[in-house]
Amino acid sequence: MEYRYLGGSGFKVPALSFGTATFGGKGDFFGAWGKTDVTEAKRLVDVCLDAGLNLFDTADVYSAGSSEEILGQAINGRRADVLISTKATFRSGEGPNDVGSSRHHLTRTVEASLKRLKTDYIDLFQLHGFDAATPIEETLSTLDDLVRAGKIRYVGCSNFSGWHLMKSLAVAEKYNLPRYVANQAYYSLANREYEWELMPLGLDQKVGAMIWSPLASGRLTGKIRRENPQPEGTRFAARPGDGPFIDSEHLYKIVDALDKVAADTGKTVSQVALNWLLRRPTVSSIIIGARNEEQLKQNLVVVDWKLSDEQVAFLDEASAQTPAYPYWHQAGFGERNPSPISAA
Repeated sequence: MEYRYLGGSGFKVPALSFGTATFGGKGDFFGAWGKTDVTEAKRLVDVCLDAGLNLFDTADVYSAGSSEEILGQAINGRRADVLISTKATFRSGEGPNDVGSSRHHLTRTVEASLKRLKTDYIDLFQLHGFDAATPIEETLSTLDDLVRAGKIRYVGCSNFSGWHLMKSLAVAEKYNLPRYVANQAYYSLANREYEWELMPLGLDQKVGAMIWSPLASGRLTGKIRRENPQPEGTRFAARPGDGPFIDSEHLYKIVDALDKVAADTGKTVSQVALNWLLRRPTVSSIIIGARNEEQLKQNLVVVDWKLSDEQVAFLDEASAQTPAYPYWHQAGFGERNPSPISAA
């Protein structure tokens, strides 16, 4: 397994990490992702550790806390061998303060996560979304207290806009508060908006990306095609209205390109899509998920080979999107404002 520094920190993480949103399967939303129980979770953790993957990502809202509980049981007795990433901000209860990034909510949710995970520290704690109702100073000073108390070690964010992240970094620098070293962001061949604002920011400010949904909620597995737009037994078939959204013809164009590269390399469509992401600037770790051991083993081998520059360029062209303003305008002035891909 390849290990990479997480942003500008001295903390190394595996290029692939394991997402545990499939653990528990409570409710319609997470039930469509998977329903992994403790026995299966222990086996998946075994497979990951055997391959050198030791970072496991979860969140307090995944299956109403069941994901954290199952992960805590699955790593019981081997805490020193694993890294844990969890998240909070989204609503976790019915009370008026059971949501957001206030001192009240973050303090309570970290304590609850530690209890469910059966550990006394979290390696990487990330805000699951931006809370515009809470001053950034309050949020970061709370995280500072939790770091000083030894309950969390590194901090990051997820689903922030560029200005959310940059303002947070500026406040952290001004008051000498913890700096976000990770940005857990959606990015894949199917949706490349991350490249417009967040990737250049990550390069400039040394914030490492942890990629969620690298296969676009199953859209890049090769199962979804023109002749089979909603294959039975897939997460997409169970909840076709869930994002991320993409124009069907654009998706089929990408899958056609993936098919060609897969045939040239002897790899699967999913493996090619994941390997493409490993070549992108700022990417510290790709969060892979799996409903079973076979899926997991297929994904783990993507670190053992590399697409050629020509194959990467071919996939770039097939998946290219017309960016929103001002990014389409900036693209015409690459001499002074190069794209993050060409500048990396």
